[in-house]
Amino acid sequence: MSGLIGKKIGMTSIFNDEGKNIPCTVIEVGPCVVTQVRTLAVDGYEALQLGFDDKKDKQTTKALKGHFKKAGTIAKKRVAEFQGFEEDYKLGDVLKVDHFAEGEFVDVTGTSKGKGFQGVVKRHGFAGVGQATHGQHNRLRAPGSIGAASYPARVFKGMRMGGRMGGDTIKVQNLRVLKVVTDKNLLIVKGAVPGHKNAYVIIQK
Repeated sequence: MSGLIGKKIGMTSIFNDEGKNIPCTVIEVGPCVVTQVRTLAVDGYEALQLGFDDKKDKQTTKALKGHFKKAGTIAKKRVAEFQGFEEDYKLGDVLKVDHFAEGEFVDVTGTSKGKGFQGVVKRHGFAGVGQATHGQHNRLRAPGSIGAASYPARVFKGMRMGGRMGGDTIKVQNLRVLKVVTDKNLLIVKGAVPGHKNAYVIIQK
């Protein structure tokens, strides 16, 4: 589906017409530059590659400098491909937040916050073992048994255990667009989106 690249600014809340307080996320969306046009004849599929957020020249390789020079723009920090645009765009065209309209629904994709190594209670919602008193020593947040002894004499793959948590690609679907602030390139959507502040996100119709 068509969409744009954005940057998560943070969360806030707004009041609707009925006076209800709605939690929402503010996303800086665009301006995104068309840095490559994929065609059926050359690439086997149709898509637009968009670039977002300026990047310093000294941090850009020569190959990428040449790639962005073709589009007549400076290097970008984040690029992504989108399909399903109804309009015909060419290299160097700029897409802004007015690509979205108030009241429509969007899907937002981002990388969730990294939590580091976490135990089974936080990572998988385990209840813990036993009770807190009556001589219980140190098993309150333990996973319990992870397999049988003589058979199968091993731990099955996929067993839920402690480990690194977060840092996954998450897509949150059907978020309502509450407000579009065109002069500041801001999109306000209902609810939360994955990622930390200033994290890049993909917004799709």
